[in-house]
Amino acid sequence: MKTRIIVAAIFVPILFVILFFMPPVWLTAVVAVIGAFIAFEFLRAVKGAFGARAYVYAAVAAVIVPFGFYFRLGTVTLRAVTLLLFAVMAAEGIAAYEKERAFGLEKILPVLVAGAVLPFFLSSLVSLKMMQNGRFYVLLPIIAAFLSDSGAYFAGLFLGKRKAFPRVSPNKTLEGCVGGLVCAVAGMLIYGGILALATELKVNFLTLAVYGVFGSLATQLGDLAFSLIKRLCGVKDYGNLIPGHGGMLDRFDSMSFAAPTLLLLVTVWRAF
Repeated sequence: MKTRIIVAAIFVPILFVILFFMPPVWLTAVVAVIGAFIAFEFLRAVKGAFGARAYVYAAVAAVIVPFGFYFRLGTVTLRAVTLLLFAVMAAEGIAAYEKERAFGLEKILPVLVAGAVLPFFLSSLVSLKMMQNGRFYVLLPIIAAFLSDSGAYFAGLFLGKRKAFPRVSPNKTLEGCVGGLVCAVAGMLIYGGILALATELKVNFLTLAVYGVFGSLATQLGDLAFSLIKRLCGVKDYGNLIPGHGGMLDRFDSMSFAAPTLLLLVTVWRAF
């Protein structure tokens, strides 16, 4: 726990500076690096790669996708990357079959998820940053994920009695899930209050509360989804890259669900 807190104390301020103060290209580069690590960790966990080349295909694709969104060619880039990944893996399968080497269809889908789907989800941060008032909107998934995780942890620690998902995540409790949701909503409202006082933005607090509810639900679902994958694959953590936190995917699993959820909500219903 001590190592976890120290690492967070170092990297959270750096992340905040990149999100709030730096130009979007900085965040794009960070998302690209995170995406590449996540692609590698995901494929390693699910044992979905067909040789070392598959890791390279997925990692390169994961770097390209966020830059596509930065240059406002996100849809085109995602289509191209998905097509190329599928084509390359199909070619690998054909070559393997011709040489009578083992190759199952189950080797294709994980590469598509690692190289296209997960980077696409995380690239929602780039899209939020590039909106009008983007430096304020891009903090929404961070607030939702961080406060939902923290609220769930402490509520579960002090109040937790009933197991919510004992097989998928034995430490999660119903009280923790509720605590995470409450903290996310409260955090959004406090954030809205700060914006109303410190800026000239007209803040819709009802909308922010909705952001908090769905942001927390997405966060908790993301955490559970990737916990399920770990259970199915028999791994404890996706990696050990970040001391006290595990791998990059262990740290950004919930963000991969929270970011696209908040982007969707912001697109259809602006809070400020």
